[in-house]
Amino acid sequence: MYSCSPHAYEAIPQEYRKTAEELFPSGPNPAVQGPTVKAAENYAEILGIGVDYKRLLGTQHAGRDLEQFLGHFQNNLDLLIQKTWVDKSDEARKEKLQDRIPGFIAEIERGDYRKALKEFSVILEELAHLLFGAQSQKDDFAEYAFRIDTQMGLFWWYGGRIGCLKPACDGNQGKGAGSGPVARTPCNESLWAVLLLGICYLTNF
Repeated sequence: MYSCSPHAYEAIPQEYRKTAEELFPSGPNPAVQGPTVKAAENYAEILGIGVDYKRLLGTQHAGRDLEQFLGHFQNNLDLLIQKTWVDKSDEARKEKLQDRIPGFIAEIERGDYRKALKEFSVILEELAHLLFGAQSQKDDFAEYAFRIDTQMGLFWWYGGRIGCLKPACDGNQGKGAGSGPVARTPCNESLWAVLLLGICYLTNF
């Protein structure tokens, strides 16, 4: 996929680069410290989802707001997947993608955002393929998305960067007991802030 491509950053319009850089700093070790919640809030604004994002940011682990939001997310994503035009050979791929969503939501509800982000990265890769075909695998995919729409480009740039978060929080993820909720930690909260960007955007897509 287009994950962490250095060329993708160059495609971001100049007025959004500072906000993007704060969310995912560039350099040889881009996500050592991990993103901050504030940086994610700022990125939500340029994605056009600022109001819903701030309302949902505190809905970790439980609560009716989170349950309803995740229900809307699943419904919208199902509709988006179903509406994608694909070759007959890719119909099974659509079904497999839809089958991944309940497990992804379960990780969110448990509060294991590291696993949820890893799963979300796969979901976005599959979704990009269904929406854009082979173009999603090319080095210039970010540039292509920005040519379609600025906010769409910002979203797919974000989608390509979330895989870089793994070094930041390995070993720092709060541990839950058994199948119970994962403990809240500063790292876990920042991961939720980043994850929420994507699911909030797709819920409003």
